[in-house]
Amino acid sequence: MTTRPVLAETHSLSKLFRGLTEQTFAVDLGVADPGLVDYLSNLLIRFVPSSEVWRMRDRQGRRLDGVAAMLAEIEAAPADEHKRDGWRHVGDFTLFWTGVFPEALTALQNARRADALLDYRIHGKRSYEMASTFPSEEAPILRRLSEEFDLCVVGLSRVRREWERRDPQGPTPPLLVA
Repeated sequence: MTTRPVLAETHSLSKLFRGLTEQTFAVDLGVADPGLVDYLSNLLIRFVPSSEVWRMRDRQGRRLDGVAAMLAEIEAAPADEHKRDGWRHVGDFTLFWTGVFPEALTALQNARRADALLDYRIHGKRSYEMASTFPSEEAPILRRLSEEFDLCVVGLSRVRREWERRDPQGPTPPLLVA
């Protein structure tokens, strides 16, 4: 599960997300951390197609539709690389929903779903922490995401508000939750 770009850097949506993320974190929040800002803008770009949000699969190839299922799959994963990527994805998944589309948490965590009792913030922080323990170029930024998870939630929420403010078509509809 390696990350791959879904939009070219020259695509207008990539430029928008990069610009808004840089503005929000550097100017509004006073966070001058290019690695963190790049990771977060890349997260927004990577999750443009919902298939990337929901890309974790079980060993039979079925889509995992919640954090509880993702955590169980990570625990059963045989290889460290799969565990690291799984932990990183759970961090990304929880950060995305809590920061960008928190109104979707009601559906993601309804009483009939396994995620009903999970706190996405706690699991997001823990997942980034776990991913950071595996040797990789991303380890320092994953540690920072764990430590600054709540700040990133606030920042991503502001990024969304700003893109909605700039969109002449009106607010972006929330993504459909499976």
